[in-house]
Amino acid sequence: MTLADQTIYLASKSPRRRELLQQVGIAFEVLELKEEPGSHGAVSEIPHESEVPEIYVARVAREKADSGWAAVLWRQLPKRPVLAADTTVTIDGKILGKPADHAEAMSMLRLLSGRTHQVLTAMAIRFEDQFNEVLHRSEVRFAELSEATLRAYCDSSEPYDKAGSYGIQGHAAKFIEHISGSHSGIMGLPLFETTRLLQRAGIKTL
Repeated sequence: MTLADQTIYLASKSPRRRELLQQVGIAFEVLELKEEPGSHGAVSEIPHESEVPEIYVARVAREKADSGWAAVLWRQLPKRPVLAADTTVTIDGKILGKPADHAEAMSMLRLLSGRTHQVLTAMAIRFEDQFNEVLHRSEVRFAELSEATLRAYCDSSEPYDKAGSYGIQGHAAKFIEHISGSHSGIMGLPLFETTRLLQRAGIKTL
């Protein structure tokens, strides 16, 4: 199936996901999720009690896609596929979300220092009664980081809107000894898997 309208909705405010879709030539409109009658509104990213990282990240992506589709119907927007995604960093079975403050960012980065952690990104697409999803895993190894390095990094604005308190596309790239997986997946949208999801939804990716 190929859709006549090749534009999708992106149910994400992430500038990195926008840049990645633009990189591969996908036409999209950002779909803001907000509280309104007939819509699920913004999705909570707080993990459920005892929720393992893989289940957590897949659930959040699925709820964002469902909420986005509900918003399309409520607002009577043109019906197009809704792409949603969620990324989390995990180590020792712990979910590392976006840090609330300097102290939490320092704590997360101390945990990652000198060790290998996992970056999980789940993508979900909702269109009409069609739903597809995929979970991607990458591994990232950090060098040993001094307290002075951590403090200087956390004194910047970079850690505070990113899972695990860092972004591979920024200054934290200097911390990374090795990655196994997808660079774009670590940024928040693995393009190989995403383009295949889009193809299944009727979107041309070439």
